Amino acid sequence: MTFSLVARCAETGMFGLAISSSSPAVAARCAYARAGVGAVASQNVTDPTLGPLTLDLMESGLTAAEAIEEVRARGRHIEYRQVLAVDRAGGTAIHSGPNSLGIWTQAQGRDVASGGNLLANDTVPQAIVAGFGASRGHLGDRLIAAMRAGLAAGGEAGPVRSAGLLLVDEVSWPVADLRCDWSEGCPIEHIATAWEVYKPQLDAYIQRALDPREAPSYGVPGDE
Repeated sequence: MTFSLVARCAETGMFGLAISSSSPAVAARCAYARAGVGAVASQNVTDPTLGPLTLDLMESGLTAAEAIEEVRARGRHIEYRQVLAVDRAGGTAIHSGPNSLGIWTQAQGRDVASGGNLLANDTVPQAIVAGFGASRGHLGDRLIAAMRAGLAAGGEAGPVRSAGLLLVDEVSWPVADLRCDWSEGCPIEHIATAWEVYKPQLDAYIQRALDPREAPSYGVPGDE
């Protein structure tokens, strides 16, 4: 009931993740990323402990592939889980347990990995990876393009109701964490709209946190 991708920008080192599901608040339970370390999606009968565990393993020096092997060894009921990871070098790895739901599959390449379950067909993750590879620009733009490609390829077997976009870069907090926790429409497009509004302000939000004396004005009534 979920399809997603984790990715790294080869030019900037920024990490990101985009995800969508028929379940509510999917990004709150399944999306993990850490600046300078990597990004992880933990999905399908989700165990939220696997996201931080995978990041901790990669931060300790393991590659994405090595971290996923360790997660397979340590994870509880790992046969029910899907875990996707990208590391600081752009290496990727995926675990998809045999008890993943419905039509499930995965695809990966340099700097990007995608997986899904309860899919409309088995081409969706490959379409997501191809969509990411064909895209250009900011990592946030590329994540949206990839998710749209997955949706166009069939997406989930049923309607998706929630989505999220997570970006990390240099600082210890997410530089973007956009979520649509429930929608009867298209949550991926809700996230795309939110990103278009947020993207021009991203750098200013970081600067305000680091040193508000050097930050641009807030652009609201009363800010003179």
